[in-house]
Amino acid sequence: MRTITAYSNPLVKQVRDLRDKRHRRESGRFLAEGLRILIEAREGGRLPVLVFLAEASAAHPLVRTLIAEVEAAGGEAIATTPDILAKLSGKDNPQAVVGVFDAWDTPLDALDRTASDIWLVAERLRDPGNLGTILRTGDAVGAGGLILIGECVDPFSVEAVRASMGALFTVPVVRSEWAPFLAWLRGGPGQLVGLSLDGGDYRAAQYAAPTFLLTGNEAQGMPADYAAACDLLVKMPMLGKADSLNAAVATAVMAYEVLGRT
Repeated sequence: MRTITAYSNPLVKQVRDLRDKRHRRESGRFLAEGLRILIEAREGGRLPVLVFLAEASAAHPLVRTLIAEVEAAGGEAIATTPDILAKLSGKDNPQAVVGVFDAWDTPLDALDRTASDIWLVAERLRDPGNLGTILRTGDAVGAGGLILIGECVDPFSVEAVRASMGALFTVPVVRSEWAPFLAWLRGGPGQLVGLSLDGGDYRAAQYAAPTFLLTGNEAQGMPADYAAACDLLVKMPMLGKADSLNAAVATAVMAYEVLGRT
C-alpha cells in the first residue's frame, strides 16, 4: 500500500479539488467520507477507485476487506495522515477513510416505474443537506428513486453525499428538465402529487400507486405551471406561526403518509 504524507503531492491536490463542482464535472469523480458510507456503497455494488485511509485504521476488518476488494477491482488504497485526510474532506475532524468514486448518470428511460409504489421528485432543490436527507427518506420508505428537476444542487457534492449517509448508493438519482420528465411520466401509470400551500389536506387525499411526490424549491415553491400539471395538490396543516415545513421534512411526512395508503 502506497503512503502519501506530503501536502504537495499532485494526487492530494486532485482529490481535494473534487470538493469543487467544476472539477467533479471535468473528472467524472466525487468524494465520499467514512467507512459506513463506503461499506454502503460496496453493498450497493459500487467500489471506490481510490481509498485514502489513516494508517491506524488499516487493521480494521472492514477496512481490510474494502482494501482487498478495491485492489482486486483495479483501484488503489493509500495510507496517509489525519492532516491530509482533513485537507481532502474539508473537515477539522475527518473520517478515517475517504473514497474517490466514479460518478454516474441514470437516464429516465432506465427507471422501472413498477419497481416501487413511491417515487420522489424535487424541483430546483438548492440545499445539499435537504437533498441528502431526501435520499435517506427515499431509502427508508423503499422509494424507486429521486428525480431532480432543473437546476438542483449537485447530488455528488461532498455535503450532499455526507448528508445522504450512503443512500446515494442505494436510491437511483435521475437529473432531468421538466418537459422530458412530464412526457416520460405521462407515458405510463403514475399519479403526480405536488406539495403546495394551495392544496387540500394531505390526510384526506386519495393516493394511487405509483405515486410521484413533487417537492418544489425551498424558497419559492413550485412554478404555477408545474402545479397545474399535478394530478393532486396537498398540504400539511400549519398550526403555529410558520407557514411551511422544511422541504426535506415535508417530503418525509408525505412519503410515510403515501407508504401507509397505497
